[in-house]
Amino acid sequence: MPPRLSILQATRFSRAAVEPSPATSLTALFAGLSIQFRSAHILASLSDNKGAYNKRIRKGRGPSSGKGKTSGRGHKGQRQHGHVHPWFQGGQTPLIRSKGQKGFINLHKLDMTEINVGTIQKYIDEGRLDVKKQITVKELWDAKLLTRLRDGVKLLAGGMEELKAPIDIMVSRASTQAIAAVEAAGGKVVTRYYTKDSMARLIKGLSISTDKPLPVGRRHVAKVLEEHRARDKFYYRLPDPTGRKDIEYYRDPAHRGYMSHLLQAGESPSLFYKVPPQIKKRTIAEEKAAAKLGRDASGPKKRVDTMRLWE
Repeated sequence: MPPRLSILQATRFSRAAVEPSPATSLTALFAGLSIQFRSAHILASLSDNKGAYNKRIRKGRGPSSGKGKTSGRGHKGQRQHGHVHPWFQGGQTPLIRSKGQKGFINLHKLDMTEINVGTIQKYIDEGRLDVKKQITVKELWDAKLLTRLRDGVKLLAGGMEELKAPIDIMVSRASTQAIAAVEAAGGKVVTRYYTKDSMARLIKGLSISTDKPLPVGRRHVAKVLEEHRARDKFYYRLPDPTGRKDIEYYRDPAHRGYMSHLLQAGESPSLFYKVPPQIKKRTIAEEKAAAKLGRDASGPKKRVDTMRLWE
């Protein structure tokens, strides 16, 4: 309850209310007291909203509480005497042991955000994407086509018959049909390695979108440092893949990887196997000559592991 006001304070506070009409000091006194009593009445009637406070259930406090004798557990039985785990199956051999578990959870699976080319054409028609600019993760986020950051963005061929605009798009992954549909419309697809943090920095403007990997070697260090120091603001560098599967994916020209230009002539995107050599077929004369020498006409047998890089 608020502190009570003195008679002089109540008279001073109520003076503005009684000035329009002439009043005695006794009238002003009663007006001030009424204001004080009204405020005290409002504070005294405050209460919680309905359902904001629940009375605590007191078990084992007599039958009148409704949770008295058995405390809400009922009469007899296993659940009344003790706790039963939810996976208990009555004493039989558990199904997970008798039937076994099928399949497994792939911890290395990538959770990609899938976007169809038909949806991109729809956003272009609505004016939410600009065909003249390269469509990256930032443009997809600004257009509200990408609303959640995952492990990357994958381009699919859904609605490929609706795609008419020649788009230049750079995403994490792209299907074969999506690449064919974009290139058939006169566009270009580039796949680049992204992480959640790198996409977040790209959206916030803390990184610059580029389809060129960081050059490797001491001879490139001075040039890279000079380019970064020439900028008026610090930008985070987009990361490059370090895992074998990611490196092989972005080195493959079939996937339109941004590292495919690093391949030499006749080099395979794989880091494990070489490109199979082209075996020249023998002519009839060479077959007869080999037969005279007593060798097998099919040629010497090759080992299975001769295509590995370390041999």
